[in-house]
Amino acid sequence: MLVDGQVIGLEQIGYPDAISFLNGGEEALRTAERLAADRADGVPLDSVRLHAPVPNPGKFICIGLNYRDHAIESGMEIPEIPTVFTKYGNAVCGHGDPIILPSVSDKVDYEAELGFVVGKRAKGVRASDWEEYVFGYTCVHDVSARDYQLATSQWTIGKTFDTFGPFGPALVSKDEVPNVGNLRIWLDLNGERLQDSNTDQLVFDVPALLEYLSAVMTLEPGDIVSTGTPPGVGMARKPPIYLRPGDTCTVGIEGIGELVNPCIAEPG
Repeated sequence: MLVDGQVIGLEQIGYPDAISFLNGGEEALRTAERLAADRADGVPLDSVRLHAPVPNPGKFICIGLNYRDHAIESGMEIPEIPTVFTKYGNAVCGHGDPIILPSVSDKVDYEAELGFVVGKRAKGVRASDWEEYVFGYTCVHDVSARDYQLATSQWTIGKTFDTFGPFGPALVSKDEVPNVGNLRIWLDLNGERLQDSNTDQLVFDVPALLEYLSAVMTLEPGDIVSTGTPPGVGMARKPPIYLRPGDTCTVGIEGIGELVNPCIAEPG
């Protein structure tokens, strides 16, 4: 928990990890708010290493072609139903962690995304009730090996290499983001702005995605849904731009923060 530049560990409010905190519901949140109001002792943010806000999400669900401007860029029809794929736990890493570029791919692409984290078990949820089930938001980098992704009709294999799912730097509760449907989102590569859009371009917004996904599966606290990327991806550029060792990627979302990850070659 971050309070005025100080990091307070969840164990200080009686929870061993992020998922147990989310399962604690309103009681856990109120306890955290009281601790923040008391300005309890913490450690300076710049003295700690930030891990992924939810280090072991039960589900890491991703949505493809979910920005109108990105679908147009890709020369594809705007989808009528969400395009869903997944990442696995091995892809998860946090702010500052390196993205490992695999030796078997030379077409690793960047994708800035807004992620939302489920705060309450959700099954058969109506879009109008979405706020009851979403805890908050984070920056996600949907790193993608395009050669693997596009080799078949199923995208997951190109999306879930080790470290291909950084998210962070923090999980911001929904009360601190009053209008998630109108946030600037961007990606900088080595300081150059390559993606720059707004969540008002989402084809399926957070309420619609929660309704669609929860009709199929029970969503649990700590599950993360990455909502898709805006235009400007490397694959669509002429010539294409792919990630190389030594690159630094910064995913930013208005009101949520900036997620920064360096790129390194796969060891060996």
